[in-house]
Amino acid sequence: MPSHLPHARPDGRAGIDAALVERLIAAQFPQWSGLPVVPVEVDGWDNRTYRLGDAMTVRLPTAAGYVPAVEKEHVWLPRLAPSLPVPIPPVLALGAPGEGYPFPWSVRRWLPGETAARGRIADLPGFAVSVAEFIRALQRCDPAGGPEAGAHSWYRGASPAYYDEETRRCLAALADRVDRDRARAVWEAALDAEWHGDPVWFHGDIASGNLLVRGGELGAVIDFGTSGVGDPACDLVIAWGLFDGDSREAFRSAVRQDAGTWARARGWALWKALLNLTGDAGDDPARAANELRVVGAVLADHAEFG
Repeated sequence: MPSHLPHARPDGRAGIDAALVERLIAAQFPQWSGLPVVPVEVDGWDNRTYRLGDAMTVRLPTAAGYVPAVEKEHVWLPRLAPSLPVPIPPVLALGAPGEGYPFPWSVRRWLPGETAARGRIADLPGFAVSVAEFIRALQRCDPAGGPEAGAHSWYRGASPAYYDEETRRCLAALADRVDRDRARAVWEAALDAEWHGDPVWFHGDIASGNLLVRGGELGAVIDFGTSGVGDPACDLVIAWGLFDGDSREAFRSAVRQDAGTWARARGWALWKALLNLTGDAGDDPARAANELRVVGAVLADHAEFG
Protein backbone atom coordinates (compact mmCIF):
# COMPACT_ATOMS: atom_id res chain seq x y z
CA MET A 1 0.00 0.00 0.00
CA PRO A 2 1.29 3.52 -0.72
CA SER A 3 2.40 5.41 2.35
CA HIS A 4 0.30 8.38 3.47
CA LEU A 5 2.36 11.55 3.48
CA PRO A 6 1.86 13.71 6.59
CA HIS A 7 0.43 16.76 4.85
CA ALA A 8 -1.53 15.09 2.06
CA ARG A 9 -5.29 15.51 1.91
CA PRO A 10 -6.87 12.24 3.06
CA ASP A 11 -6.59 9.53 0.42
CA GLY A 12 -10.08 8.75 -0.85
CA ARG A 13 -11.28 12.34 -1.15
CA ALA A 14 -13.97 12.66 -3.88
CA GLY A 15 -13.98 8.87 -4.20
CA ILE A 16 -10.41 8.86 -5.54
CA ASP A 17 -7.67 6.82 -3.89
CA ALA A 18 -4.35 5.22 -4.78
CA ALA A 19 -5.94 1.84 -5.44
CA LEU A 20 -8.25 3.39 -8.06
CA VAL A 21 -5.27 5.06 -9.74
CA GLU A 22 -3.42 1.74 -9.82
CA ARG A 23 -6.41 0.06 -11.51
CA LEU A 24 -6.77 2.86 -14.07
CA ILE A 25 -3.09 2.68 -14.97
CA ALA A 26 -3.14 -1.12 -15.23
CA ALA A 27 -6.21 -1.07 -17.49
CA GLN A 28 -5.27 1.83 -19.79
CA PHE A 29 -1.48 2.22 -19.62
CA PRO A 30 -0.09 -1.22 -18.77
CA GLN A 31 3.43 -0.07 -19.65
CA TRP A 32 3.37 1.86 -16.35
CA SER A 33 1.58 -0.82 -14.31
CA GLY A 34 3.41 -1.78 -11.17
CA LEU A 35 4.97 1.63 -10.57
CA PRO A 36 4.31 2.91 -7.06
CA VAL A 37 1.34 5.29 -6.69
CA VAL A 38 1.62 7.75 -3.80
CA PRO A 39 -0.46 10.89 -2.98
CA VAL A 40 1.52 14.10 -3.41
CA GLU A 41 2.34 15.94 -0.21
CA VAL A 42 0.82 19.27 -1.32
CA ASP A 43 -2.44 18.60 -3.15
CA GLY A 44 -4.95 20.99 -4.67
CA TRP A 45 -8.74 20.96 -4.39
CA ASP A 46 -9.88 20.80 -8.01
CA ASN A 47 -7.91 17.63 -8.70
CA ARG A 48 -6.29 14.77 -6.84
CA THR A 49 -2.67 14.26 -7.80
CA TYR A 50 -0.52 11.15 -7.29
CA ARG A 51 3.11 10.42 -7.93
CA LEU A 52 3.51 7.58 -10.44
CA GLY A 53 6.97 6.19 -9.99
CA ASP A 54 9.73 8.78 -9.77
CA ALA A 55 9.11 10.66 -13.01
CA MET A 56 5.34 11.01 -13.50
CA THR A 57 2.12 12.17 -11.87
CA VAL A 58 -1.53 11.22 -12.34
CA ARG A 59 -4.08 14.02 -12.09
CA LEU A 60 -7.81 13.33 -11.66
CA PRO A 61 -10.63 15.92 -11.43
CA THR A 62 -12.63 15.76 -8.21
CA ALA A 63 -15.92 16.97 -9.76
CA ALA A 64 -17.58 17.55 -13.12
CA GLY A 65 -16.88 21.30 -13.04
CA TYR A 66 -13.15 20.63 -13.28
CA VAL A 67 -13.35 18.20 -16.19
CA PRO A 68 -12.98 20.77 -19.04
CA ALA A 69 -9.46 21.50 -17.84
CA VAL A 70 -8.27 17.99 -18.70
CA GLU A 71 -8.74 18.26 -22.48
CA LYS A 72 -7.79 21.95 -22.45
CA GLU A 73 -4.43 21.27 -20.84
CA HIS A 74 -3.84 18.19 -23.00
CA VAL A 75 -4.27 20.28 -26.16
CA TRP A 76 -2.77 23.61 -25.19
CA LEU A 77 0.10 23.03 -22.77
CA PRO A 78 2.35 21.48 -25.43
CA ARG A 79 1.63 24.47 -27.70
CA LEU A 80 2.37 27.06 -25.01
CA ALA A 81 5.44 25.41 -23.47
CA PRO A 82 8.04 26.34 -26.13
CA SER A 83 7.31 30.06 -25.72
CA LEU A 84 7.56 30.18 -21.93
CA PRO A 85 10.69 30.90 -19.87
CA VAL A 86 10.23 28.08 -17.33
CA PRO A 87 8.72 24.59 -17.63
CA ILE A 88 5.00 23.92 -17.43
CA PRO A 89 3.49 20.44 -16.97
CA PRO A 90 4.34 18.06 -19.84
CA VAL A 91 1.23 15.96 -20.53
CA LEU A 92 2.17 12.39 -21.44
CA ALA A 93 -1.20 10.69 -21.81
CA LEU A 94 -4.94 11.28 -21.61
CA GLY A 95 -6.92 8.71 -19.64
CA ALA A 96 -10.57 7.81 -20.11
CA PRO A 97 -13.32 7.15 -17.54
CA GLY A 98 -13.11 3.67 -16.12
CA GLU A 99 -12.93 1.44 -13.04
CA GLY A 100 -15.93 3.31 -11.60
CA TYR A 101 -14.30 6.71 -12.08
CA PRO A 102 -16.53 8.88 -14.34
CA PHE A 103 -14.14 11.53 -15.71
CA PRO A 104 -11.17 11.83 -18.08
CA TRP A 105 -7.79 12.18 -16.37
CA SER A 106 -4.16 12.70 -17.33
CA VAL A 107 -0.61 11.50 -16.82
CA ARG A 108 2.11 14.14 -16.68
CA ARG A 109 5.82 14.27 -16.22
CA TRP A 110 6.87 15.21 -12.69
CA LEU A 111 8.30 18.71 -12.34
CA PRO A 112 10.70 19.02 -9.40
CA GLY A 113 10.52 21.89 -6.96
CA GLU A 114 8.72 23.17 -3.88
CA THR A 115 5.73 25.48 -3.79
CA ALA A 116 6.66 29.13 -3.43
CA ALA A 117 7.16 30.43 0.09
CA ARG A 118 9.29 33.32 1.28
CA GLY A 119 11.73 31.05 3.10
CA ARG A 120 12.45 29.13 -0.11
CA ILE A 121 13.06 32.19 -2.30
CA ALA A 122 16.58 33.60 -2.43
CA ASP A 123 15.66 37.09 -3.72
CA LEU A 124 11.99 38.01 -3.50
CA PRO A 125 12.13 41.08 -5.81
CA GLY A 126 14.08 39.02 -8.35
CA PHE A 127 11.53 36.23 -8.04
CA ALA A 128 8.75 38.79 -8.58
CA VAL A 129 10.42 39.87 -11.82
CA SER A 130 10.64 36.23 -12.96
CA VAL A 131 6.92 35.76 -12.32
CA ALA A 132 6.17 38.96 -14.23
CA GLU A 133 8.32 37.79 -17.13
CA PHE A 134 6.41 34.50 -17.21
CA ILE A 135 3.10 36.38 -17.35
CA ARG A 136 4.38 38.64 -20.12
CA ALA A 137 5.63 35.65 -22.12
CA LEU A 138 2.28 33.91 -21.70
CA GLN A 139 0.50 37.04 -22.94
CA ARG A 140 2.69 37.01 -26.07
CA CYS A 141 1.60 33.47 -27.00
CA ASP A 142 -0.71 33.30 -30.02
CA PRO A 143 -4.31 33.45 -28.72
CA ALA A 144 -5.85 32.24 -32.00
CA GLY A 145 -8.23 29.37 -31.32
CA GLY A 146 -7.58 29.46 -27.60
CA PRO A 147 -10.41 28.79 -25.14
CA GLU A 148 -12.27 32.03 -24.45
CA ALA A 149 -12.82 32.87 -20.79
CA GLY A 150 -15.98 31.34 -19.37
CA ALA A 151 -17.22 28.48 -17.23
CA HIS A 152 -14.14 26.34 -17.94
CA SER A 153 -11.92 29.08 -16.41
CA TRP A 154 -14.37 29.81 -13.58
CA TYR A 155 -14.72 33.18 -15.31
CA ARG A 156 -11.10 34.16 -14.80
CA GLY A 157 -10.27 36.23 -17.86
CA ALA A 158 -13.82 37.61 -17.98
CA SER A 159 -15.20 40.58 -16.06
CA PRO A 160 -15.11 40.37 -12.26
CA ALA A 161 -18.75 41.50 -12.51
CA TYR A 162 -19.64 37.80 -12.77
CA TYR A 163 -18.97 37.66 -9.00
CA ASP A 164 -20.67 40.94 -8.13
CA GLU A 165 -23.54 39.46 -6.14
CA GLU A 166 -21.23 37.09 -4.28
CA THR A 167 -18.78 39.87 -3.42
CA ARG A 168 -21.49 42.17 -2.06
CA ARG A 169 -22.92 39.30 -0.03
CA CYS A 170 -19.47 38.65 1.46
CA LEU A 171 -19.03 42.33 2.27
CA ALA A 172 -22.33 42.33 4.14
CA ALA A 173 -21.33 39.24 6.10
CA LEU A 174 -17.94 40.72 7.05
CA ALA A 175 -19.13 44.15 8.18
CA ASP A 176 -17.43 43.73 11.56
CA ARG A 177 -14.05 42.67 10.07
CA VAL A 178 -13.60 44.69 6.87
CA ASP A 179 -13.89 48.40 6.10
CA ARG A 180 -16.94 47.99 3.86
CA ASP A 181 -16.91 51.51 2.43
CA ARG A 182 -13.29 51.30 1.30
CA ALA A 183 -13.71 47.74 0.07
CA ARG A 184 -16.85 48.67 -1.85
CA ALA A 185 -14.92 51.49 -3.52
CA VAL A 186 -12.26 49.02 -4.66
CA TRP A 187 -14.88 46.66 -6.02
CA GLU A 188 -16.82 49.35 -7.87
CA ALA A 189 -13.60 50.71 -9.37
CA ALA A 190 -12.87 47.20 -10.66
CA LEU A 191 -16.30 47.00 -12.29
CA ASP A 192 -15.95 50.48 -13.81
CA ALA A 193 -12.56 49.66 -15.36
CA GLU A 194 -14.05 47.58 -18.16
CA TRP A 195 -11.61 45.67 -20.30
CA HIS A 196 -11.51 46.58 -23.99
CA GLY A 197 -8.15 45.11 -24.98
CA ASP A 198 -7.20 42.32 -27.36
CA PRO A 199 -7.59 38.85 -25.82
CA VAL A 200 -4.38 37.32 -24.47
CA TRP A 201 -3.50 34.10 -22.72
CA PHE A 202 -3.90 34.11 -18.94
CA HIS A 203 -3.06 31.42 -16.39
CA GLY A 204 -5.95 32.22 -14.06
CA ASP A 205 -4.35 31.18 -10.77
CA ILE A 206 -0.85 32.62 -10.46
CA ALA A 207 -0.47 31.84 -6.77
CA SER A 208 2.17 30.46 -4.42
CA GLY A 209 0.87 26.91 -4.69
CA ASN A 210 1.24 26.92 -8.48
CA LEU A 211 4.77 28.38 -8.60
CA LEU A 212 7.60 25.91 -8.02
CA VAL A 213 10.91 27.02 -6.56
CA ARG A 214 14.24 25.34 -7.36
CA GLY A 215 17.50 26.64 -5.98
CA GLY A 216 15.71 29.68 -4.61
CA GLU A 217 14.40 30.73 -8.04
CA LEU A 218 11.27 30.23 -10.14
CA GLY A 219 11.59 26.72 -11.55
CA ALA A 220 8.18 25.94 -13.04
CA VAL A 221 4.54 27.02 -13.20
CA ILE A 222 1.83 24.38 -12.80
CA ASP A 223 -1.96 23.97 -12.82
CA PHE A 224 -3.39 25.64 -15.91
CA GLY A 225 -6.91 24.44 -15.15
CA THR A 226 -8.30 27.99 -15.08
CA SER A 227 -6.29 29.20 -18.07
CA GLY A 228 -7.74 30.65 -21.24
CA VAL A 229 -7.82 33.65 -23.53
CA GLY A 230 -9.24 36.99 -22.38
CA ASP A 231 -8.46 39.73 -19.84
CA PRO A 232 -5.14 39.13 -18.00
CA ALA A 233 -6.08 41.10 -14.86
CA CYS A 234 -6.64 37.93 -12.81
CA ASP A 235 -2.93 37.05 -13.15
CA LEU A 236 -1.86 40.11 -11.12
CA VAL A 237 -3.48 38.98 -7.85
CA ILE A 238 -0.18 37.58 -6.59
CA ALA A 239 0.98 41.19 -6.18
CA TRP A 240 -0.87 41.20 -2.83
CA GLY A 241 -0.71 37.49 -2.08
CA LEU A 242 3.04 36.82 -2.07
CA PHE A 243 4.67 40.17 -2.71
CA ASP A 244 4.91 43.40 -0.74
CA GLY A 245 7.15 46.45 -0.54
CA ASP A 246 10.11 46.18 -2.93
CA SER A 247 8.95 42.87 -4.41
CA ARG A 248 5.51 44.24 -5.23
CA GLU A 249 7.04 47.27 -6.90
CA ALA A 250 9.43 45.04 -8.85
CA PHE A 251 6.48 42.95 -10.02
CA ARG A 252 4.41 46.01 -10.91
CA SER A 253 7.25 47.52 -12.95
CA ALA A 254 8.16 44.29 -14.76
CA VAL A 255 4.65 43.09 -15.61
CA ARG A 256 3.82 46.42 -17.33
CA GLN A 257 0.00 46.54 -17.15
CA ASP A 258 -2.21 49.60 -17.39
CA ALA A 259 -4.17 51.26 -14.59
CA GLY A 260 -7.48 49.68 -15.59
CA THR A 261 -5.98 46.19 -15.49
CA TRP A 262 -4.62 46.88 -12.02
CA ALA A 263 -8.05 48.12 -10.90
CA ARG A 264 -9.67 44.89 -12.07
CA ALA A 265 -6.86 42.89 -10.46
CA ARG A 266 -7.61 44.54 -7.12
CA GLY A 267 -11.21 43.48 -7.60
CA TRP A 268 -10.20 39.87 -8.23
CA ALA A 269 -7.95 39.86 -5.16
CA LEU A 270 -10.66 41.39 -2.98
CA TRP A 271 -13.32 38.94 -4.16
CA LYS A 272 -11.15 35.92 -3.43
CA ALA A 273 -10.03 37.14 0.00
CA LEU A 274 -13.60 37.98 1.05
CA LEU A 275 -14.86 34.64 -0.22
CA ASN A 276 -12.18 32.80 1.75
CA LEU A 277 -12.95 34.80 4.88
CA THR A 278 -16.62 33.84 4.71
CA GLY A 279 -15.68 30.22 3.98
CA ASP A 280 -13.30 27.78 5.61
CA ALA A 281 -10.58 30.39 6.26
CA GLY A 282 -12.92 32.07 8.71
CA ASP A 283 -12.43 29.19 11.14
CA ASP A 284 -8.62 29.13 10.78
CA PRO A 285 -7.01 32.08 12.59
CA ALA A 286 -3.77 31.94 10.58
CA ARG A 287 -5.54 31.77 7.22
CA ALA A 288 -8.02 34.44 8.26
CA ALA A 289 -5.19 36.75 9.28
CA ASN A 290 -3.54 36.26 5.90
CA GLU A 291 -6.77 37.01 4.01
CA LEU A 292 -7.29 40.15 6.10
CA ARG A 293 -3.71 41.15 5.29
CA VAL A 294 -4.52 40.79 1.57
CA VAL A 295 -7.65 42.91 1.97
CA GLY A 296 -5.68 45.59 3.76
CA ALA A 297 -2.97 45.59 1.09
CA VAL A 298 -5.56 45.88 -1.70
CA LEU A 299 -7.32 48.79 0.03
CA ALA A 300 -4.01 50.57 0.54
CA ASP A 301 -3.02 49.96 -3.07
CA HIS A 302 -6.30 51.45 -4.27
CA ALA A 303 -5.76 54.50 -2.06
CA GLU A 304 -2.30 55.00 -3.59
CA PHE A 305 -2.90 54.11 -7.25
CA GLY A 306 -6.65 53.99 -7.76
